[in-house]
Amino acid sequence: MSVAVLDSNTVIRFIEAKEAFKSCVQKYFKLFDSDGGGAICREKFRAGLGWLFTVELSSPTKEGVDEFCGVIFDKFDEDRNGNLDLNEFTSLVEEIMRAMARGMGSLPVIVAVDQDSLLRMAVRHEIGS
Repeated sequence: MSVAVLDSNTVIRFIEAKEAFKSCVQKYFKLFDSDGGGAICREKFRAGLGWLFTVELSSPTKEGVDEFCGVIFDKFDEDRNGNLDLNEFTSLVEEIMRAMARGMGSLPVIVAVDQDSLLRMAVRHEIGS
């Protein structure tokens, strides 16, 4: 874990850097799609959700986490086939990133970021590493 200073523009510029963002999303997609089948089912999604962000719920029960994951999964499974493909997963990651950007606003904030977190990827992109 490290500390980074960033604002909403850091995150938005990363999303808009199509190739860098696409590369990041593909990396996470491969983590979720552990068998390489090209799709993420509900079970894989639930198992990998912590890679995207920390899940903090008022109800930390298995049922609460399942319900939380189900709501997110249902929103982004556009073709309703029970799986997220790469395009659907990209939409999900982009929405998470945009929500984080909205939450930060335009003033710089200091955040603790995990080595391979979405925010760390945005910071790396901004500094060119």
